[in-house]
Amino acid sequence: MDNLTFRHSILLVEGLQVTPQSTYAVFILLLLVYVFIMVSNIALVILISTEKNLHHPIHFLFCNLPLNNILGTTVILPRLLQDILKETSERYITYVEYVVQAYFVHIFVVACHYVLIIMAFDRYVAICNPLRYMAIMTNKMVIKLSASAWGLSVLMVSILIGLTVRLSHCRSKIENPFCDNASLLKLSCDDGVVVNNVYGIIYTVVLFTFSILSVFITYGKIATVCITSKNKALNSKAIKTCSTHLAVYLIMLVSGSTFIFLHRFPLYSESRKRLASIMFHIVPPGLNPLVYGLQTKEIRQKFAKFLCREEGTS
Repeated sequence: MDNLTFRHSILLVEGLQVTPQSTYAVFILLLLVYVFIMVSNIALVILISTEKNLHHPIHFLFCNLPLNNILGTTVILPRLLQDILKETSERYITYVEYVVQAYFVHIFVVACHYVLIIMAFDRYVAICNPLRYMAIMTNKMVIKLSASAWGLSVLMVSILIGLTVRLSHCRSKIENPFCDNASLLKLSCDDGVVVNNVYGIIYTVVLFTFSILSVFITYGKIATVCITSKNKALNSKAIKTCSTHLAVYLIMLVSGSTFIFLHRFPLYSESRKRLASIMFHIVPPGLNPLVYGLQTKEIRQKFAKFLCREEGTS
């Protein structure tokens, strides 16, 4: 098996299947999407980092999301753009590069969930325990929550990918637009994939169950407090601060669920499945800055002032 592994250290990636006539149109479209995602997410991070009025726990926690968006998009789109301009028979990648890409693809997915969970916790404390909010959500707590989100992501994904790379691989063609754990497993001819399949199921179920239950319970408690208090000011604050987070969470959840749903049912074409997998790395990173930027009053005001300043200097 070691000889087979060595022989197939150079892999052929299927990439995104497009017709010759639409190659450049698809390339330009994806390039514009990539530029927009990078500029909008980087701008949000810089804005929150430099503006003292935005130095609040929720904004600092949110910074994890655009950073993750930058990571998730960069690990997919540049390589995809490069492959679009190549012939399908020339889309080569080394096994090491493939494993690295798969690792960060899964980091992006898992971190999406955990970052939104810690943001939900912040909203719970702000609405349900406002008098103790500043005492609980200190800078130290923000760092702990952020470190926990990234630490759990790294731990879960390291085990997932670690179990896969221990297997020898005897195939060299990747039937996917980009690298992920499922594609890695398909390269193997070993019989010991049962452990990988069991952990993969546990990994997916635990992640989605913990994510959905955490957000559901958090917003259930927030709704209960709002209903029992009958305080219009509190209800208005809850709607303004929670609607943005909930919208971002639903965008991520629907995109991810669509991808999983299409892969679980063989009646859907492979092209739809591959398109859904790419969209998960485009739709949330592209919409999150818009939703959060437009819905958050402080960020909207700062951005408007910046535009006015630019118009004044031109």
